[in-house]
Formats: sequence, structure tokens, C-alpha cells
Amino acid sequence: MSDYCIRATAAEGKVRCWVASTTDLCEEARRRHDTYPTATAALGRLLTAGVMMGLNLKGEDTLTLRVMGEGPLGAVVVVGNARGEVRGYVQNPHTHLPSQRPGKLDVGGAVGKNGFLYVIKDLGLKEPYSGSVPLVSGEIGEDLTRYFAESEQTPSAVALGVLVETDHSVKAAGGYIVQIMPGATEEEICQLEKNIGQVPPVSQMIDEGMIPEQIAERVLQGMGVQVLEKHPVAFKCRCSRERLAHILKGIGKEELKTILAEQGQAELLCHFCGERYRFGADDLKMMIAEIDREKTESAP
Repeated sequence: MSDYCIRATAAEGKVRCWVASTTDLCEEARRRHDTYPTATAALGRLLTAGVMMGLNLKGEDTLTLRVMGEGPLGAVVVVGNARGEVRGYVQNPHTHLPSQRPGKLDVGGAVGKNGFLYVIKDLGLKEPYSGSVPLVSGEIGEDLTRYFAESEQTPSAVALGVLVETDHSVKAAGGYIVQIMPGATEEEICQLEKNIGQVPPVSQMIDEGMIPEQIAERVLQGMGVQVLEKHPVAFKCRCSRERLAHILKGIGKEELKTILAEQGQAELLCHFCGERYRFGADDLKMMIAEIDREKTESAP
């Protein structure tokens, strides 16, 4: 089953929900960054959140999620957009901690409980929107729940999960965000809380073969679910050889000449996707020539 995300409502629009299946995109991130299991789970959870939150955007708007705790994992960074595309990385991908409970990776210990979750939305305005909250547990789902409550004043439940195989590959991944809108009755809120308290972990549901629509029905049971949208999602980076060449050229003629003389080539790494771009001696000479030509053309 290909990854996708649905947007749904319940209780006549007084509850809204996003559910995503992200197994393939989390495995793509693991493969690209060679993450160890705990790092895979942390990055996969944030990528899943980025997919669901990104689909709230419009046009070319972007969303950046950054989790920075004092744990050994370092920073976890994800960027999402309105097309269901996400990219991201973890600062220390070879982080893995012993499980505190059977079958549960210690993401909170790897992230650390002291730190912040940052959310930046670039909506094409003069200044991007930026919000941050102290970490609750470092488990990411609970931290995002706090962010929605404190920064967006929206009561929410966020569940994120990544199930990792013994060979370190991603077996199942996904998540959901449920939000209570103004006008919801006490009875509807109690029903929702009861449902969420009874559902299994989201990664378990996906591993058992449940699709996002079925998970939404389970989480919003008895509340009249309406699926409004279904959107494919994927790990996709914006980097390209042309983009990296432009960055390399930007360091200037003298620096390029030094690299050419001392190393004979240059290699650039995209942090977001792990792709490496090599530029040989001929490439560097061409960049130097282009800088000279542009300087001549711009001279009075």
C-alpha cells in the first residue's frame, strides 16, 4: 500500500482529523540517512507529523519542525509542504538506546526531555510565523500536543508511531492528529477521549493492515466520520545538482581556485536527503570561468 494521508471531520464538523500512513517515506529516510532504530523512530515520527501539518498549507507555503533536546540524538529537523512532500534529517543518525519497555524504542531518552519544539511556517508573508514550546517528554507526539494547545490554542491529540524490524528497516509507520473545534459538546469530547484511550498504538494498527480511513473510523467511532480528502505523501527533497552547483559557485573565485589546487574536486552533501554531489576539476574550472565572464559583462 502506498503512503497517503486523509483529512476527515466528525461530530458535524466540531472535530477534525488527519490520519497518515507513512511506512514507505520513513523507510526512504532511514535508507538515505542510515539511521539506527531509535533515530529512525524519532525522525519517522517527525516526518509523519510534517506530512499531516503540511497538508494544511496552501500553494508554495512551507512548514519547518525542529526538535532540539539535550539527548544524544541532537536536532531533528523536518520540512513539509502543501503537496504532501517532506524531507528531514537527524543530527546524530547512529543513535540507538536500549528499550525501556519491551517493544518500545526510547525516543524520549534519545531526544531528551529538556529542550524545545520549534514550528516555523513560511506563508509567503514578510516574516514567517514562528512558535515554540518546551518539550514535554521528547516523544514528539506529546510535544506537538502541547504546541497545538499553547501556541495555536487548539485542544488536540497527536499519535505518531514507527515500528522497526530487526534488520533496522521500517515495518510500519503512521500517525493521526485529532483536534476539537469550538462548539463541541462535553458528551462529544468525552466520547473522543474514550475512543483515543481504547485504540492500539497507531504503528500497530498499520502493521495489522488498517488503512487511514479505518483508523479514522476507529478513533472517531460513533461520531459520524466524513472523509474529505485523500492525498499521496512522499519523502522528497528539493536539492539538485544545479542548485548545489549554484551554492558552490557562490563561495567565490579564490576559494574555488584553492579547492581546485589542493583537492582537484569538491563534494557537497545535502543534509536533508543524504545525496552527495561531486564536482570534478572541469566543473570547478567552468565555474571560475563563469565568474570571470560575469565580472567582465557587468563591468562599466
